[in-house]
Amino acid sequence: MSEIYDIGYRHYDGPRLGRGHTVRALTVHSLRGIFGLGRTARSKIMPFSLVTIMLLPSVVSIAMMALVQQRGLVAYSGFAVLMQAVVAIFLAAQAPTVVAPDLRFRVLPLYLSRPVTIGEYVGAKVAAMTAALFLLVAVPLTLIYVGELLIDLPGPPGTGEYLGAVAMALVLALLLSTFGLAISSLTPRRGLGVASVMAAYLLSSAAVPVIFGTLEMSGYSSEARWAWLANPFWLVDAVQSWLFGTPSHAEGPYPGGPVPALLVAALIAAALAVLALRYRKAASR
Repeated sequence: MSEIYDIGYRHYDGPRLGRGHTVRALTVHSLRGIFGLGRTARSKIMPFSLVTIMLLPSVVSIAMMALVQQRGLVAYSGFAVLMQAVVAIFLAAQAPTVVAPDLRFRVLPLYLSRPVTIGEYVGAKVAAMTAALFLLVAVPLTLIYVGELLIDLPGPPGTGEYLGAVAMALVLALLLSTFGLAISSLTPRRGLGVASVMAAYLLSSAAVPVIFGTLEMSGYSSEARWAWLANPFWLVDAVQSWLFGTPSHAEGPYPGGPVPALLVAALIAAALAVLALRYRKAASR
């Protein structure tokens, strides 16, 4: 004989905040996860260690400005290129934590059972990773700039170069986050995602100077400068040089004109398309 139990279920009658609030909540949740907030202490070691390493040049630069009363130890426009290895390690270590768990445990259909589209889900993940990378680069730059203002060095402050570097930090963060997440989303295994992102960076950073040097010694100087665009850090630095007239922070000049900027836009669009197709396939399972 069957029985009916009253388990006290009631329909939700509170405020409905809508899809925008859902996307923002997913973005904040992903951003907190990148820095290990709300997770175990072990999850916080890597991101905060890398944040500390990124801040060290700023502290040293401020100390040197106070001692010698001149700027120039760390140029705003070259900070991201100088610290590219640390930024790449942060991306490789944290990008898989944004996408791998949902794919591994197959909870994506649960997210999409709510009024959230695949585009909104991907957008939230990209926004979180972009914000994390932007903070990683922009906070040290801002610290140097504030130190420069407080020390009151002779001559006008480098406000223009600082603002240009911050703008390029946002472009770099968007480019790296889309590519890092696209590579990481191809496998549900976090370890494989870390290795794949790191291998892609090491390949580009090691091969580009070799290609440039080979073409330069062979007499193809104008063609050699295009080799720098195969690395995302030098690619964004080339855009910065074109927009703001800053010097090249590579071992050679960059190609002039808007081509590097168009290439950045094309790469971001391609990476977003890969992410959308990957999650569309994962959601259909």
